[in-house]
Amino acid sequence: MKMLKDQKGFTLIEMMVVLLVISILLLITVPNVTKNNSSINEKGCEAYQKMVQGQVQAYIMDHNKIPTVAQLSDGYITSTECPTGKAIVILADGTVELK
Repeated sequence: MKMLKDQKGFTLIEMMVVLLVISILLLITVPNVTKNNSSINEKGCEAYQKMVQGQVQAYIMDHNKIPTVAQLSDGYITSTECPTGKAIVILADGTVELK
């Protein structure tokens, strides 16, 4: 029989220290993320608008006409809204706006 001192593994104190470090990291990051949530969503909307503008250009190259949002959602985009809930609007000249 082996003695308990010969066994390898983590002690309870080591596990508690790891949990303490993880808890401190969560306490630091969670408030920062929630505080900046609106700016994160705004940046997501800007990026989504640029992506949709690229898909409008791809649609124009494929079909030689400016698409509607309904036509674009047929395989070119997955959502007609950005993360803040603003709707996509395609103007007559093919530019994309969020309203």
